[in-house]
Amino acid sequence: MTIIPFPSPLPSIIRLRPPPPISAASTAVFRSPPPMSENNHDSKKTHLDNNDLKNYPMPLSPPLPAISKDLELSRALSASSKSALFSLSKADVLLQDDWLIALNKPQGVYCETILASVPSLLSDSPDELGTQSKKLEFHLANRLDRDTSGVILITKSHKVAAKLVKAFTDHKIKKTYVALCVGKAPKWKKITLKSGHGRSKFGAWRVYAATDVGRTLPGGSSVRDMETKFEVLSINGQRCYQKSSSELEELDIDIDIVVVKEKSVIECDGNKVEILVRAFPESGRTHQIRLHCQYLGIPIRGDVKYEGVYEWDGVVYDGHQLHAESLSFEHPVTGSRVVIQAPLPLWATQVMESSSG
Repeated sequence: MTIIPFPSPLPSIIRLRPPPPISAASTAVFRSPPPMSENNHDSKKTHLDNNDLKNYPMPLSPPLPAISKDLELSRALSASSKSALFSLSKADVLLQDDWLIALNKPQGVYCETILASVPSLLSDSPDELGTQSKKLEFHLANRLDRDTSGVILITKSHKVAAKLVKAFTDHKIKKTYVALCVGKAPKWKKITLKSGHGRSKFGAWRVYAATDVGRTLPGGSSVRDMETKFEVLSINGQRCYQKSSSELEELDIDIDIVVVKEKSVIECDGNKVEILVRAFPESGRTHQIRLHCQYLGIPIRGDVKYEGVYEWDGVVYDGHQLHAESLSFEHPVTGSRVVIQAPLPLWATQVMESSSG
């Protein structure tokens, strides 16, 4: 195992410089405008003065792009309008027993909307609820971002919910994700990224140095550890690995470890490609995979918050392309091993099919 203190001579770890303006008629890659400088907030009153800020750790990922505010608002309004009409079907059910129900969450729908739809789904099958409907208490065991699709797990009682929350907290539940990114082709095939994670002084989630873990942030919270393993599945449709997610997860192979200490190296030559990656988050931080993809210079397509393109080859994307592929854990009641796999979305299957040809 190779330990690489970042920065390292990894030519694949990049961040894109702001591109020149693109006309509205252009169908070329469109990246969001340069991130809004934190100096733009100087006019706002805050209880922190310059001396105070010097005592806090500095984020190593950039602030949110200015354009992301309007795009995220538009996406949020669209998701809210969907919620009134949304309903689950039996085809969405991945697993169900007396204590759990696992569902395949679609993109652009809030977790709370999924949770609220479960009683109606089960009421269509009298054997599922029947006279016990009043005894069931549904809880979200895990949460996915609005535009992240895939496995969402719901418990049917307080006791089971508490057990699963503890299992997630203790990192006893294994997760895999698949993401379609756009950036410079990475030279690495497998990499583990270790960093800090926390909210900056303006409330945005940011990457911090691994050495800052435990330090206090402006809002009173602390920097927490964040670790993700990535594996490249394909680059521009050319397959890199043949193994399944379960086989790769158990594979004990040499893998580079990047410990984040400084801002990522910026390289920009305009030669961007599509990269399909599988992610294995060891921790469960908010926007973890999205932040780490940004830091590695391969932001997720459609992820406007973290420098991802929202227009690519003439197509405008309504959300980021990240999919919660699987969950594996010990059943909180029976103790048996449970593996839940969600079918891949169309954008992922298209890449997989092209790479297998």
